[in-house]
Amino acid sequence: MPWLMKHGASRALAAGLTCAGLVVLVCGALVAVIHSLSESAGKIADGLADAGDELADRFGPAGRQLQSAVDGMSDAGATVARSVASGVVSGLSLATEVLAIFVLALALVYLFLRDGHRSEAFARHLVPGAQADTAVACGRRAYHSLAGFMQGTTLIALIDSLLIFTGLVILDVPGAAGLGALVFMGAYIPFVGAFLSGLVAVLVAFAHGGTSTALWALGVVLVVQAIEGNFLQPFIQSRTVSLHPATIMMSVAAGASIAGVLGALLAVPLAAAGVGIVEELRTRAATTPENESTHRPPGA
Repeated sequence: MPWLMKHGASRALAAGLTCAGLVVLVCGALVAVIHSLSESAGKIADGLADAGDELADRFGPAGRQLQSAVDGMSDAGATVARSVASGVVSGLSLATEVLAIFVLALALVYLFLRDGHRSEAFARHLVPGAQADTAVACGRRAYHSLAGFMQGTTLIALIDSLLIFTGLVILDVPGAAGLGALVFMGAYIPFVGAFLSGLVAVLVAFAHGGTSTALWALGVVLVVQAIEGNFLQPFIQSRTVSLHPATIMMSVAAGASIAGVLGALLAVPLAAAGVGIVEELRTRAATTPENESTHRPPGA
């Protein structure tokens, strides 16, 4: 948007073009993910079912317990995939709700982009006096923390999914595109999402190529996770916002217990915004005149 305004576009036109680009980008990503999942859903479900049978044959009673868990994953995945592929999740009413929410969100984004420069004046009108500067600074820090975390997570998710997809293609694992899409979506639920998507990939590889292929797939997943933890996370997230792993796990657990999958998805971004606000308040508290006078040496 700043680039468009710099080249002569009005704020309203720049906001509209930015929203249009956002719609194309988001819809394109959704179409790619849904297409990959719908095309690969049958192969992934069959692979999970075969993996469950193989575990039951090899490990006896313990294997049958694992088979039950794997079959549950397969049945749930197949149900969701059939719904996505047919375009019917819970009927027309849900589709209407989703469309209405999307249109409302798009309208809010447009208004925010068009009139965002007035938000500071509005905040100062709501919070007059000396606290206005603090409120404005906290809002800016929360926005930058939230935006930075989402940008960093999306970039890391894209890199992880491409690396694992490439490894699965080399191993000739069926449904590699869908498994890569699962890895991409799982990245937005830290720890839990990466574990489940990696587990599905290893099980499908086990069903298709046996123990050796499963071990190679496990190696690919572990190498990608090591690259993420040692290189991608420090390089990308350190430029945005850094959350302690305990904070992330507690946020995911709390969000999932309150609002299920949606809560788990939204918990960490909201926690990032909250941490940004706390850091801003701590910084401002440390630089207040009262605090400086408290720590002033005697006789100074």
